[in-house]
Amino acid sequence: MKAVRVLVVDDQELVREGIASLLGIQPGIEVVGTAADGAEAVDAAASADVVLMDVRMPGTDGVAATAELRRRTPSCKVVMLTTFDDDEYVVRALRAGAVGYLLKNLPAAELAAAVRLAHSGVTQLDAAVTARLAAALPAPDAPAANTPAAHTPAADALTSRETDVLRLIAAGATNKEIAARLYLSEGTVKNHISRILQRLGLRDRTQAALYARDQGLL
Repeated sequence: MKAVRVLVVDDQELVREGIASLLGIQPGIEVVGTAADGAEAVDAAASADVVLMDVRMPGTDGVAATAELRRRTPSCKVVMLTTFDDDEYVVRALRAGAVGYLLKNLPAAELAAAVRLAHSGVTQLDAAVTARLAAALPAPDAPAANTPAAHTPAADALTSRETDVLRLIAAGATNKEIAARLYLSEGTVKNHISRILQRLGLRDRTQAALYARDQGLL
């Protein structure tokens, strides 16, 4: 399988090189370069499949760079990787075209997995961020037909165990935490999540969390 080419963007050299080094030894990942700010990132992104982008940087910040990069190189996926657990940054980054918002406390193997998922087009948010945004958004008065809230209620579409998994996703639990809570293997949890998304016509965990909120499962 062809390796996913990654560009690491961070204004702190030690952090930037550390992330690049850790990712470079992960299977299926090839670090093709680093950049110290958003402007450098936009210029260097042509050689990358996925850009790991810091949010706060001098000059061109991560959000502005993401918007420009998506305009110039739309095939390249951007994942924000930051220490700032801030809802405003999350919303701005996603509006700019980022496919993920993750915090820097991720283990290297999980970050590599996130890179591979981003390359496949899967939107990812830190679990705590997902739960907080889902809880903060007001429930729609009249959901449109193409929104998750317009799907068949979970009680009709899902098994009781799948509903339990969906409720924990909405609460911000990771796959490992769901497995421990429900006495399941992580592989079984992943299978449940895949079936939940398929049965409800949802794209990712973020939509699943919003759906659970709209169905009153929180």
